[in-house]
Amino acid sequence: MTAYAVAHMRQVTPGPQIIEYLHKIDATLEPFGGRFIVHGSEVDVVENTWPGHLVMIEFPDMQQARAWYDSPAYQEILPLRTGNSQS
Repeated sequence: MTAYAVAHMRQVTPGPQIIEYLHKIDATLEPFGGRFIVHGSEVDVVENTWPGHLVMIEFPDMQQARAWYDSPAYQEILPLRTGNSQS
């Protein structure tokens, strides 16, 4: 069954580390069949507020999604995002 990784990106600090993360993330997804469905798009809020951006990544199943997140390749770049944003 298809699985999704969803992130609500807020308070992103623009700079070289976020740029590096964005340049490297696609290569971490490929071995696990991951692909972006929504990538940092602005959202059209119809109720309340939604500060930030929405990211959705599709995987063939939950095992592949978890394997991607736990992979050494993704764990290596993860601090580039977590150190420069809230999500």
